[in-house]
Amino acid sequence: MSTMIGKGKVKLIEDATDGKIVAVKKSKVIDEGNLRQFIKEVVLLSQINHRNVVKLLGCCLETELPLLVYEFIPNGTLFQFLHDPNEEFPLTWEMRLRIAAEVAGALFYLHSAASIAIFHRDIKSTNILLDEKYRAKVADFGTSSQFTDKSDVYSFGVVLVELLTGQKAISFTRSEEQGRSLATYFLMTMESNCLFDILDPQVVKQGKKEDLLMVASLARSCLRLNGKERPTMKEVTIVFERIQKSENLVVQREIEYDRKEVMGAPWDATSTSTISSFGISASSSLDEKPLLHTY
Repeated sequence: MSTMIGKGKVKLIEDATDGKIVAVKKSKVIDEGNLRQFIKEVVLLSQINHRNVVKLLGCCLETELPLLVYEFIPNGTLFQFLHDPNEEFPLTWEMRLRIAAEVAGALFYLHSAASIAIFHRDIKSTNILLDEKYRAKVADFGTSSQFTDKSDVYSFGVVLVELLTGQKAISFTRSEEQGRSLATYFLMTMESNCLFDILDPQVVKQGKKEDLLMVASLARSCLRLNGKERPTMKEVTIVFERIQKSENLVVQREIEYDRKEVMGAPWDATSTSTISSFGISASSSLDEKPLLHTY
């Protein structure tokens, strides 16, 4: 049997050792000169252990194309739930907020806690999977040093806008004046103080106005064209902690490492810059793709 997981088609195979279903996905063609680097990336990514990152279980190099073996995530992608909604199980504001916080935590982990910084390069709703408890699982990423953490921050901002509006990141149904890009349309709407005109009606009904404004402001900060002015994922996770507390949600820290060691000195949330004044130094260039990339 086969299904769509992240980008591309995968085969679902029952593991003969314990009966669990795993997802097997073909990698891109790897030439002999890049094989050593590919193996290094596989080893690095297989060591990632975070509840909101799809686990890479193994790799087979004895086939025409390398095969990557992942844990199987059963409930499809965030894109499917947002844009092909299930009336019997709609994504509530609480679920959207939790999913956003989980993805932010996973990216913070990848940027900060791994032996070397790992940048996803392609964060979008089709690469965010939902498990049996509808927890977010980030999938389909690599380790290219040509990308930066601020590249991921921008892409995360687009996902935030999708969660707020229920609209697709790229759409040809919007007018030319509105723009094909959801990010552009969102920023124009924020500029004209018409945010609530484009929010998903369910989000407006279920969320607190001040929290919706805070998430929208955070998304706008993530979408700044100058990468140096975007927040880090560390700062993004702190914002979500505040919002979750204000929503009286259970704050689940999924990061499976010593936070003090990663973050250094205790972070004083009361002294954090406001969302509208983030100014973090980093390059935002986007260059070649990493080797560990699948169809």
